[in-house]
Amino acid sequence: MIYLILFNIFKLFIKLPFHKSMLILLAKLIYLIDKKHTKIAMVNLDIAFGNILSKNEKIYIIKKSYQNLLLYLSDFIYNTGISREELLKKVKFENLDIIEKYKDKNIIFITAHYGNWELLSLSLGAFVKKITIVGRDLDSLVMQKILRNHREQFDIELVSKKGAIKHLIKAMNNNRAIGLLVDQNTSDRDGIIVNFFEKDVRHTPTAKLLADKFEAVVIPVFITTDDYKNYNIKFYEPVVSTQEESDIIEKVIRDKPDEWFWFHRRWKNRYGDLY
Repeated sequence: MIYLILFNIFKLFIKLPFHKSMLILLAKLIYLIDKKHTKIAMVNLDIAFGNILSKNEKIYIIKKSYQNLLLYLSDFIYNTGISREELLKKVKFENLDIIEKYKDKNIIFITAHYGNWELLSLSLGAFVKKITIVGRDLDSLVMQKILRNHREQFDIELVSKKGAIKHLIKAMNNNRAIGLLVDQNTSDRDGIIVNFFEKDVRHTPTAKLLADKFEAVVIPVFITTDDYKNYNIKFYEPVVSTQEESDIIEKVIRDKPDEWFWFHRRWKNRYGDLY
């Protein structure tokens, strides 16, 4: 119940004309008090960039990450029930010719917890191809229902991360695209070792395995913004290996590091003691 109350308060709050400025201030406050996740983010940045970035540059990225979380949450709420026409005003697609080139193939979209990834899945489902996405069930049944109502707009199908494979196989058989977030740490059993920022890390092989089974193409796609109003969605040429999935995610992060979700223990499997 507490989650629903907080959600409804936040829903009312974002209708205020000055809510964006307030959220930016709140993000700065959270940065000061959330020592746990600030440390995780700094460890990740140290692993990824070492001395390439200064401490002040890393602090800026962490602060921006908190800001992204709050502003993308407000956008998530705003987009519930959004029309295709209104959604199209927010997004621009780059390299759509790649989708046209592979329109007769099964497509697996891969992305990361990068930029406004919730808006990305909505846009793919609304304008590119009917799609099945995977998500972890929330602890709150009420909030899970709200999440599902949002994510299943525009012929998008949401399946639980637990037991997802059978649903993904069914989706491929029904000519649905699949959308996967592939940038999180996995267990030894569930992931394979790849290179990520010149460090070993566990990476899910799900996209590669499904692509081999269904002769599908794995197309990376990422979303970015400079103003939280206009978003650019860029498709990349297909990748054929799990290492190439990791490589394209690294490239995108290096190009604009403040958009990645730095609060996840990405290297925990191999460098857990650093956290």
